[in-house]
Amino acid sequence: MRCISKRTWIAGLGLAWLTCVASTSVHAQSYPQRPIKAIVPYAAGGFSDQASRIIAEAMSRNLGQNIVIENRAGGGGRIGSEAITKVPADGYQLLMTTNGTKTYMAVVEKSLSYDPVNDFTPISLVGKYGLLMVVNPSVPAKTLPEFLAYARDPKNKGKLNYASSGMGSGLHFAGELFNAMGKVDMVHVPYKGSGPGMQDVLAGVCQVIFDGAAKPQIDAEKVRLLGTTSSVRDPRYPDVPTLSEGGLPGYDLTYWVGIFGPKGLPPDIQARLNASVKTALAEPDVQRKLNAMGMTLVGSTPEQLVQEIRTETAKLRQIAAAIPGGVN
Repeated sequence: MRCISKRTWIAGLGLAWLTCVASTSVHAQSYPQRPIKAIVPYAAGGFSDQASRIIAEAMSRNLGQNIVIENRAGGGGRIGSEAITKVPADGYQLLMTTNGTKTYMAVVEKSLSYDPVNDFTPISLVGKYGLLMVVNPSVPAKTLPEFLAYARDPKNKGKLNYASSGMGSGLHFAGELFNAMGKVDMVHVPYKGSGPGMQDVLAGVCQVIFDGAAKPQIDAEKVRLLGTTSSVRDPRYPDVPTLSEGGLPGYDLTYWVGIFGPKGLPPDIQARLNASVKTALAEPDVQRKLNAMGMTLVGSTPEQLVQEIRTETAKLRQIAAAIPGGVN
């Protein structure tokens, strides 16, 4: 039997390791070699779907391969999000989603079938957008301070209802955070979606709604815009203060769009996709289109995306704990 010296054995082990690293590097450099599928866990035509298609088209250009959007709606985004946890971690299937499936769902759902952080590979936070606080014109307030004064007046107790897209929705959280910070008592009226809620605000059944899609009604002067829920002003209404600026210091409730891969995505591919997102967001046309939707662009590191999820989840748990009757 031939004996192998310790030195020869160690050298062979090192060569095998270098071969493995080189193979991984070459694989990442050649990625992608075929089209990529991106699951959007919501129906076609909505805000997240539109934003995802804009960013996917731009990423397709700089990656040299098409990113094909597949809408897999259901369960408030749960079905599509869960699907990405069951695919190979090769970079050819991604998830483009909102914080609804990551933070809100983690707080609202009693038994979520996936871990919002540990079952995915974070790639990048694309951008953030706030909700628009609007009121029916019958409300005698043209600014947030005037609205707060009106809502706090004992003579107006029970006169203000706010519509939401359902129990535990972002619109519900926005209204309850407003109640707590503004020391007011608006009554929550849940609907099966923001569309029906807006219709009742237009009809005067409800007086207030926090809605990201209210621009057509605002521009038609069917509702009055009092402020935005995020910490930065909406790029479509740069002259309108945020709620924090207008009278509720520290108010910040933001939606965002982020990109994820399945758990175990190779770091080189993760880095390639992260760079692709940032290159896409640097395109003036992409900036123009997403800004026109009310989105402030970010382009984060994977680590920043994970921290965003953890910080926001903790904040939403605090809000949920203070909501009368809970959100489950």
